[in-house]
Amino acid sequence: MKKIFSLLLLTLFFNVNTNAQVNEDQTGGWYMYFWNTEFGESKFGLQGDVQYRNWDVIGDLEQLLLRAGVTYSPNENVKLTLGYGNITSGTFGDSNDTSTESRIYQEALLPHKISSRIYLKHRFRYEQRWVEGQDFRTRYRYNLFLNIPLNQATLNKNALYLAFYNEVFINGQKDIGDGRRVEIFDRNRLYGALGYAIKDNLKVQAGYMEQTLNNHSKGQIQLSLHHSF
Repeated sequence: MKKIFSLLLLTLFFNVNTNAQVNEDQTGGWYMYFWNTEFGESKFGLQGDVQYRNWDVIGDLEQLLLRAGVTYSPNENVKLTLGYGNITSGTFGDSNDTSTESRIYQEALLPHKISSRIYLKHRFRYEQRWVEGQDFRTRYRYNLFLNIPLNQATLNKNALYLAFYNEVFINGQKDIGDGRRVEIFDRNRLYGALGYAIKDNLKVQAGYMEQTLNNHSKGQIQLSLHHSF
């Protein structure tokens, strides 16, 4: 009887671990809406995004991310943001279990051009994170964006353009509570896409992103809408 019970426990443990493992060969899907607006002629504004992320193309929730912040632009080459994000994370596979995170972040966005057709942006972000079941955490992020219009010199209406970015995430702490630890390197995201400017203030992108963590990497199809108003 003890042998049977031990075998059942071993089988249950193996099944739980197997179901929890992310399938690296399965392409995920991220569907995103980014928006920003300014308060008239002032230097203040708002920005935010809604992201619906799936472990597969659609249906298996990875994350639902809601984020918004107040922006301040002292000049055309700097935009500063103080914002808040709420994240609901799902479990890979058949489980419907979710966890939540609240996040405050500070951000500096530095756009500039290095030629008539190469648009660069540097984004520095510092996050304070309250993740369910973990101690308070912080994280540092740096993203380099590159946009290259193909059929005209600007990214205004009717522009067909290439979009690239690479973002590095660095954890501020290793200890996350209850004896659990994470690495200082959190993840890297490498992205390439084709974009089209529907209007001067409305762009759509379709691309592919490879996200690399310490223990696995996974590809994501990304569809995004970028709206200024």
